[in-house]
Amino acid sequence: MNYNNQTPPPYYGGGDPYNGYRASSSQVEQTTTAVMKRVYFKMFLGLLVTAFVSLFCANSASYMTFMLTNSWFYWGLLIAEIAIVIMLSARLTRMSSMSATLMFFAFAGINGLALAPIFLIYTATSIAKTFFICAGTFGAMSVYGYFTTQDLTKWGTFLIYALFGLIIASLVNMFTKSSTLDWIISIAGVLIFIGLTAWDTQKIKQMALVTPASYAGHLATIGALTLYLDFINLFLYLLRFFGNQRD
Repeated sequence: MNYNNQTPPPYYGGGDPYNGYRASSSQVEQTTTAVMKRVYFKMFLGLLVTAFVSLFCANSASYMTFMLTNSWFYWGLLIAEIAIVIMLSARLTRMSSMSATLMFFAFAGINGLALAPIFLIYTATSIAKTFFICAGTFGAMSVYGYFTTQDLTKWGTFLIYALFGLIIASLVNMFTKSSTLDWIISIAGVLIFIGLTAWDTQKIKQMALVTPASYAGHLATIGALTLYLDFINLFLYLLRFFGNQRD
């Protein structure tokens, strides 16, 4: 599911958020590392929630029958996901860190409900294989984004425009059902989300460098959501190439 990547919140308080205190470079680096660890940990937990919910639902005949015979339910899940993303983006700094975290895990659970059918379409072995390929690719690009000294801002701007184009092309192909366009979309989707992984990682790190400790939890949540979306979308596009459909 494609959503616009969410920009972590800036500091909205007045005056000096550090009250005149300036940490040393080593302290800033330690704080940034701590925030990034929280980002990855929350993202990992979100992926676990999605995986367990999807597996549980895929093994429930009643749930799958209901979902496959009521298309409105899938669209309801999609709308709920979009609503959560919008709410987190708009109200993040006005809600508690715990509330934001719970909303993130609610999003992960709802996404698990929506993704359950992939276990009926693809074999479990190919899903597992694709997951590890995705994890390796995502990890490599996230490490690059974290450690590179190159400014990826221009790269990110191009990728956002490309993401909008990808969404439009996907909507068009829902009606044209072109196999050629579908392959082009799949290849573009992989490349776009590989790039977004690196850019988003750098963006979150840069925000962590200037975000006060009181907002670290909020940043960890929106950062986890951003990278979670990159991972899930990359996984789904890779599944088109490496997933073996059931007979």
